[in-house]
Amino acid sequence: MRYLLPNIPAGGYMVLQNSGTGDAVLTGAASTACGMLMLHQSQDTSGMAMMMDTPAVTVPAHGSVEFAPGGYHLMCMQPVMKIGTTAAVTLNFQDGSSLAVTMPVYGPAGPP
Repeated sequence: MRYLLPNIPAGGYMVLQNSGTGDAVLTGAASTACGMLMLHQSQDTSGMAMMMDTPAVTVPAHGSVEFAPGGYHLMCMQPVMKIGTTAAVTLNFQDGSSLAVTMPVYGPAGPP
């Protein structure tokens, strides 16, 4: 999680890997470290950079999807976290399954 200030959204970055034989569809995320946690995607449309809420992210069978600046990311509104700690995040999938992950919290300088 890239944390800046409490009044600025934090960004969650990761790589989701799917070793299964079918697609995995991420439909949401939750964290007590965020007032609200959303799936977002940055896009460049006609030279205009935009961040948009996205309802789902498909991780293809035997594939991966990177959540990184300039692409898919978790948008953490009203972050409640400290640099150097971790944030517990639950990823929710279309099939009803969930995955608990622990994300390190770092500042504007980037990951340690």
